[in-house]
Amino acid sequence: MASLQTNFLGIKSPNPFWLASAPPTDKKYNVHRAYEAGWGGAVWKTLGDQIRNVSSRYGSVDYYGQKVMGLNNIELISDRPLDVNLKEIREVVREWPDRATIVSLMACTERDAWHELVKKTQDTGCHGFELNFGCPHGMSERGMGSAVGQDPEIARMITEWVMEVAQIPVIVKLTPNVHSVVPTGRAVVEAGCNALSLINTIQSVMGVNLDTFVPEPNVGGQSAFGGYCGPAVKPIALKMLTTITQDPLTARVPVSGIGGVSTWRDAAEFILLGSTSVQVCTAAMKYGFRIIRDLCDGLSHWMDEKGFKTLDDFRGKSVRTLVRWEELDLNFHIVANINQETCIHCGLCYIACEDTSHQSIRMTRGMPHNKYEIIEPECVGCNLCKLMCPVEGCITMVERRKGDRLTWAEHQKLGMPLDANDPRPYIPDPNIPTEAGSTDPGRYSR
Repeated sequence: MASLQTNFLGIKSPNPFWLASAPPTDKKYNVHRAYEAGWGGAVWKTLGDQIRNVSSRYGSVDYYGQKVMGLNNIELISDRPLDVNLKEIREVVREWPDRATIVSLMACTERDAWHELVKKTQDTGCHGFELNFGCPHGMSERGMGSAVGQDPEIARMITEWVMEVAQIPVIVKLTPNVHSVVPTGRAVVEAGCNALSLINTIQSVMGVNLDTFVPEPNVGGQSAFGGYCGPAVKPIALKMLTTITQDPLTARVPVSGIGGVSTWRDAAEFILLGSTSVQVCTAAMKYGFRIIRDLCDGLSHWMDEKGFKTLDDFRGKSVRTLVRWEELDLNFHIVANINQETCIHCGLCYIACEDTSHQSIRMTRGMPHNKYEIIEPECVGCNLCKLMCPVEGCITMVERRKGDRLTWAEHQKLGMPLDANDPRPYIPDPNIPTEAGSTDPGRYSR
């Protein structure tokens, strides 16, 4: 079978699946049981100043019968005494030397506070640190967490402080509560950190209870902005991961991917976009630690099918396929095709196309059922009908290329019309100022 062995900055683990810093990694009991189940590593729940948590702490979004599509929490960092956590970390490292035991840290914006916390934690023998620059609630109001991650210069400064005393690998965990994770990523890499992890949770309001009129989670008739995670955030996490692995500077360091990893397929996607390890939280909270068996078996079997012997064989393989919109091929064209033998005549494709898209499906009324067919000249290949069809493989997309490869920049350079049926050339308007290299269509006219 394919090998899932993972080497992250010299920290070795039997597989790339780590538990993320969260309630599942709050104590030795949890981490010990996770390692027994087969998890490759764990990031210990964030250590820092003594705090108090509230009750309740979680809210969720359920969607069409699926529980916890997204999870919201207002829980803070570990509320257990620091010395208790350090004692248990030391024991776990001693008992499980083959697992990646990383410790998440957060301190106030003072050099001495970070130095003291790093030194104390380092003495446990843990394999690495993860600096929590991402928590979007509670701690951020105190100038920590995402308040640091949102300011590249403060993040740079704290990272430099940590690197002054750290003798083990340092990972910086980035907040998604920014327009782009790249500026802070660049700043902390320049400051000397050894790796990045992302994403942390997304600030959110989970919803309002229509009986109590209070958003969830309800704390005595009030609530607060919380951190959103779970399957629903995966597309956002993948986008932000890719911006890090495509940037020349941040791509120099390994990345631990986080955000909605629930299945081996999710993990494969994160690795294809550049992750070295993947961290899991919500799925473990929903299904328990034994899901690690499915995660490892599924990923290993898929690797066997694809001929990959190690994770390095496909890590980052998909990064180059994500390009700017302007680099896409305008002449690549597909149209839908409905398999009449497997069609169940539900009409969902027709409704979606007729009401909200391009009116490219013909409905022929009949007995006992209606028939649906694609009007190819009208089909723009948007995929909507395929996405709405409840029968796997019933609607497929067939290539109908319109010409040689042509990008938007090439289209403009050739002075071609926007509308293929419009013979007038598409030329720059001299009355509209333009920046050098701009491809803004608003600066051009007939």
